[in-house]
Amino acid sequence: MITKAEMKEPVLWQTYVSWNQFAWLYLVSLLAALRGALLWQAAIPGSELWWIGAVAIVVVVLALRYWVRYEATSQRVLIKNAFTGREIQAMAIKNISATTIKQGPIAWLLGIGTIVFTSAQGDEVMQFRGVRDPESTLQHIQTVRRKRIFPAS
Repeated sequence: MITKAEMKEPVLWQTYVSWNQFAWLYLVSLLAALRGALLWQAAIPGSELWWIGAVAIVVVVLALRYWVRYEATSQRVLIKNAFTGREIQAMAIKNISATTIKQGPIAWLLGIGTIVFTSAQGDEVMQFRGVRDPESTLQHIQTVRRKRIFPAS
């Protein structure tokens, strides 16, 4: 249940999953469109289905990208469903003991990564997956966290 204090939390930072997270789906969509173009060029029936498939994949990518929104407030870091506004997961900033970045070689090439938050007890883990420029994003969140821990006098 959301308390009145949580409802008044100003959002200090927010982002969506990066477009680069779905690069493989763009490639599949491009291949489907090329196959449709080749079938159309050769006057072979069925090219329309390949075009429809390519468009459907792009629509799925749009829905997936905007499915979740990552936020940092003065009190918490959150993962929200961007369509309904409901919280999927939240962690109080004061309970975060460690933040790390996970990034494989392909993610590094695409400029994306996963930011992992671990609670002080170690029993809770939250991940911001597919974040563009994870180092810069983590710096923004760390700034929010420092302001919460050491408020200005």
